[in-house]
Amino acid sequence: MSQPAVRPHCDLKPQSVPLLRPDLTPGRARLIRLLANKWVNGTVLHYWFLDGPEAQRQAVRDAFKEWKALPLGLQFVEVTDRSESEVRIGFDQADGSWSYIGRDVLGIPATDQTMNFGWDLTDDYGHSTALHEIGHTLGLPHEHQNPFAGIVWNEEQVYTYFTGSPNFWSRDQTKHNVLDKIAAADVEGSTWDPDSVMEYWFPAGLIQQPAQYQGGLQPAGGLSTEDKTWARKFYPAQDSTLPILTPFESVSLSLTPGQQADYSLEPTESRTYQLSTFGTADTVLVLFEKVGDELRFVAGDDDSGTDRNATLSTKLFAGRHYVARLRLYWAGASGQTALMYW
Repeated sequence: MSQPAVRPHCDLKPQSVPLLRPDLTPGRARLIRLLANKWVNGTVLHYWFLDGPEAQRQAVRDAFKEWKALPLGLQFVEVTDRSESEVRIGFDQADGSWSYIGRDVLGIPATDQTMNFGWDLTDDYGHSTALHEIGHTLGLPHEHQNPFAGIVWNEEQVYTYFTGSPNFWSRDQTKHNVLDKIAAADVEGSTWDPDSVMEYWFPAGLIQQPAQYQGGLQPAGGLSTEDKTWARKFYPAQDSTLPILTPFESVSLSLTPGQQADYSLEPTESRTYQLSTFGTADTVLVLFEKVGDELRFVAGDDDSGTDRNATLSTKLFAGRHYVARLRLYWAGASGQTALMYW
């Protein structure tokens, strides 16, 4: 992909860090941090446009479709009501391009954007920008901040470049977006992918090592093979037919970290039900109701890093269809947990 010599870069919003008890084992804490901002697979992300020309909106729609077509288990649905959206997108040309990371968007007030595009999205660079910001919303960080990349920076040159045109960042912004490395314990040990859509392009003189990038780095553009592999791993395409979870019958689960179990709930009477995990495990448990062809969020609970079980108490209605999704962070030495509703 050809690129002009000077292009602005994504200014990533700060990522939340789970506040964990100091007595957690390093392995348990690592898994919680690694998976904390990932969505439960099968989640429907509703996106809403604050403003923007139709051509720019269509470029974002096309980028969502490209991620979905990998295929992913997530769903992306455009809505016209801000109150129904988790992802709120603006096109403020004075605010650059940025997004929050993964489930952090749920903590942003409904009156605020969770993503912005600050330049044209209709050329090749703009297309990659749209894919890049959606990648952040899926939970991907910046690739050049991978601790296994082995990048050695000419730090003063980095500061000089990014504090100047076209970014005009502060030194703190530059450090946050470029120089800071992700903690090695918080990634899966993947090697650096210089062609990732989550990688910046860099002009000559900023990278000292690896030597082949001293003259600059220009990713190929679009989703790389590793981008697609990562996304499919966390959000694999799902079977539309789910096993039914029967009231008062506990289902034993043997899951690996990041793995998920999904069940259909078909209550025969309308009343308040309890849905809960059992055993020593860190999980996130989410309940959806099927409304037409779409799943709507009902309730969720995340018990990671605590000594309790994920539990939901909510009224379910006879004749309606619900889906429970459970993703495992950690389950101790046994790797097992259980799920039941009653």
